[in-house]
Amino acid sequence: MLSKSNLRTPLARVRGLGSAKSGTGHFWVQRLTAVSNAVLTVVFLGVVISLVGKPYPAAVATLSYPPVSILMLLFILSATVHMRIGMQVIIEDYVHGLLKVIAVMANTFFAIAIGASCVFAVLKLSFGG
Repeated sequence: MLSKSNLRTPLARVRGLGSAKSGTGHFWVQRLTAVSNAVLTVVFLGVVISLVGKPYPAAVATLSYPPVSILMLLFILSATVHMRIGMQVIIEDYVHGLLKVIAVMANTFFAIAIGASCVFAVLKLSFGG
């Protein structure tokens, strides 16, 4: 039975979903990627700083080492997912109408393009490009 003060069904309370049915999921993915970005950014900066002033073959050698390239790929994945969700929240809050739909779609395509470009670059370097 529904009480007067709470109009959510018991199933909705158990799932923890709001009226939009996805806000909690976005909230947790945003927090998870923020934490992973904090760790992976330190690793990324360490790799980049270690390569400052070194020739191109040194960068290829460093990125050819599987743990380094895997960490770089995880950084790219985490950063682009975090970027897309963060920008989507801003668009949903401040843009309305048809422009909102277009902006959310453009945001998703932009994040995919940036992520794919970065992944391609890391894989090309890691395989001796």
